[in-house]
Amino acid sequence: MSEERENRPVPSGYTCYRVKENQTNEERNNAEYSAVEKQYKEALRRERRRRRQRNRILTMAFSGILFGLCAALTFFLAGKLLPGGKKADAGISRQETAAALAGEEISAGVPAVRAALTTEEEGISASIAAEKGIVAAVAQACMPSVVAISTVSIQEIPSYYGFYGWRTQNYKSASSGSGIIVGENEDELLIATNNHVVADATTVTVCFFDGDVKSAEKETEAMFYGNTLDIENAVSATIKGTDEANDLAVVSVNKADVAEETLSQLRVASLGDSDSLVVGEQVVAIGNALGYGQSLTSGWVSALNRTISTSDGGGTQLIQTDAAINRGNSGGALLNLKGELIGINTAKSSVSDSEGMGYAIPISMAYPILEDLMNRKTRVKLSEGEAGYLGVNLADLSAETIWMYDVPAGAFVAEAVSGGPAEAAGLRRGDIIEKVDGQKVDSRKELIQRLMYYAPGEKVDLVIARADSGIYTEQSITVTLGQRPDQT
Repeated sequence: MSEERENRPVPSGYTCYRVKENQTNEERNNAEYSAVEKQYKEALRRERRRRRQRNRILTMAFSGILFGLCAALTFFLAGKLLPGGKKADAGISRQETAAALAGEEISAGVPAVRAALTTEEEGISASIAAEKGIVAAVAQACMPSVVAISTVSIQEIPSYYGFYGWRTQNYKSASSGSGIIVGENEDELLIATNNHVVADATTVTVCFFDGDVKSAEKETEAMFYGNTLDIENAVSATIKGTDEANDLAVVSVNKADVAEETLSQLRVASLGDSDSLVVGEQVVAIGNALGYGQSLTSGWVSALNRTISTSDGGGTQLIQTDAAINRGNSGGALLNLKGELIGINTAKSSVSDSEGMGYAIPISMAYPILEDLMNRKTRVKLSEGEAGYLGVNLADLSAETIWMYDVPAGAFVAEAVSGGPAEAAGLRRGDIIEKVDGQKVDSRKELIQRLMYYAPGEKVDLVIARADSGIYTEQSITVTLGQRPDQT
């Protein structure tokens, strides 16, 4: 009987255990309990495996839905945040730009530069944002607003000639920088840059985003010697106005000099609100780094309202960023992730043990100055024989004299030539000329450079400081420039 029970097959679904001979009821109950407990644990393990599989499936489904929502949101935000369709509220508020947005022409035969993307370009930018990232989309949308600037200037360098003592020699100096298209009028593109990029330049050229910058630099040097500029997408430019104190300048380019195909691709930068920037906000810098042509770096706003000192005078209330800003980036664009211009790159830290410290002039501070410079009459620099004559002998005051006697900075009038235009207008010895047509002058050399843009017979508004009982007060004088005595 016991052998038969021991060898009997166990029905399906029941736990198999063997009954031993002479097994007591208690032992038999314990064996049954152990078998049931084992069966319960096995069922518990199977249930846990089922739950884990179900959770994996639910997690994968939820991830797919979340990815789809993120992709859709990226497309939506890219279309809304990148420049397009409508002009930004803080954008160029000019009638010409409004006409450009409407696709009209603002002068006969000269098309307007667009401040917005076309519907097709907007779609391309949204696609790039989704596939390559928002920084790539900003680059695609904003690079047509940034230009490379090449200049040639004459530097006066003292040289020692032994028995003959010190003499001054003139040397040609070529340099490069960047600029941003911030406006236009019927005939010109108006480009913002730093004053130190174009200071003392006798020859200035602009190379657009699709041009050959290195060749343009060589052509600029050739122009200095009287040759014609002969390179595609690089054109001669004129300094329209400068503000040395704030390191800002505007140069202009005749639209008629720009190839029609290039002009159709250029874009006026959309202006952002630098006052709303916060530390930690991501930014993009575009410029002509090291004179190689356009390049882009990305970083973050490291600090706000920084004050620095540089060889060009320094600046206050600057934006500090860790986006790489190198030589040649001066005058280039600092942009937010909406593709809006929030700053004009101006300097980098030259301290040997510093890394990632670049600076930009906030656009909210810069634009009122740029707008004034853009509204100035465009002037071409005249030769010494063609320029108007003021009729003064000038001197420079030392920094010690200015500090010790609290004298305003400017060009000191050592003598008003008898019978000359200055004397006729009321200028006299001891006056200090501070401004010419609203533009500040800090030295004799700077005043002479300013007057090289005015012809005989033109009226020039001067702001002078005149001492009265040892106290200097400002006065405004209008001078009609005359013909140089050696030219009459």
